[in-house]
Amino acid sequence: MAVDLTLDVLTVAPALLGAHVRVHGVTLLLTEVEAYAGTDDPAAHAYRGWRPHTRHLFEPPGTLYCYRSYGIHICANVVCGPAGSGSAVLLRAGRVVDGLEFARSRRPGVPDARLARGPGCLGQALALTLDDSGRRFGQGGLELLPAAEPAVATVSGPRVGVSVAARRPWRFWLPGEPSVSAYRPSPRMRPNADGAAPHTESAAVDVGADAPDQRGRDS
Repeated sequence: MAVDLTLDVLTVAPALLGAHVRVHGVTLLLTEVEAYAGTDDPAAHAYRGWRPHTRHLFEPPGTLYCYRSYGIHICANVVCGPAGSGSAVLLRAGRVVDGLEFARSRRPGVPDARLARGPGCLGQALALTLDDSGRRFGQGGLELLPAAEPAVATVSGPRVGVSVAARRPWRFWLPGEPSVSAYRPSPRMRPNADGAAPHTESAAVDVGADAPDQRGRDS
């Protein structure tokens, strides 16, 4: 069943697990995502409202929002929720299920399970650029395809690398999936931020894979 991207971001994010993203010759099965609740979320790029570089976050649900992190990595988000809310789901990791030769050529020497582990690596495997930001899923070769069947189980925990709203369990992933990245807190994370301690279940970190995020004003 297709995911209704007009729903609340905390409904959409876990529903995207197992869905497929297809662009630039590669198809990924999504295994890890994070929810960002727009102007209501101090860790979100949209928190301070519309700005030229975040304008695509305020477009209708089903828009792709890309940004550059640390001047190097392109990270991809699916805009969701009511139009203008600024909510989006960060695509943190995926398993390459088609176009493996293209993904390998974009990340030479990397084991297949790590080709799209972490948001920067995912962007690289899909050959995304800032020119892709603002594109609509379902148009021009950019596809978001529903999962063959709903994920049987998902896990949630704190978002990676954010310094505010850092304990909200708004990161979702498929347990036991080797493409999932490791939890890594921001060095600027405020003590006792938003409640519970981090969940520790995760795969080994791909060096450089998790760093490209810069949410929560660490940018």
